[in-house]
Amino acid sequence: MAQLFSVDCDPGRLDLERIHGFLTQSYWARGIPLETVQRSLKHSLNFGLYRDQEQIGFARCVTDRATFAYLADVFVLEEYRGQGLGRQLLRAVMQHPELQGLRRWMLTTRDAHDIYRSFGFQDNSEPSTLMELLQRDPYCPTNHVQHPDREN
Repeated sequence: MAQLFSVDCDPGRLDLERIHGFLTQSYWARGIPLETVQRSLKHSLNFGLYRDQEQIGFARCVTDRATFAYLADVFVLEEYRGQGLGRQLLRAVMQHPELQGLRRWMLTTRDAHDIYRSFGFQDNSEPSTLMELLQRDPYCPTNHVQHPDREN
């Protein structure tokens, strides 16, 4: 029997343990606490990628659904890569009715530039206008942000 792959935004289908398990091993969210993942899901538009009923991929958008979306935590389990499923997932994200007409999409990636470029993403054309406050390894208990106006 052929496998059926699908994408939807039903929060009741999301496999929190699978999402957390993947993210806690990823280069961008290593060690992320379960409670942080739960909070991020609660405040995002989430997309599950499924093989029949099993979740095999995920993406989430932090968005106001009017002007801006930040695409985050995108993954397809390793054993399902190379089948075009990442593109299927991204197509569903980009075509979602609540994400049409946005002024700006953003994301960060270390290793998937080509797939995102195929959806129209490009290097920041005006790097002098983009600022960030980045905390490396934020889930490490010894990490903290130093503020210039007070002692830590």
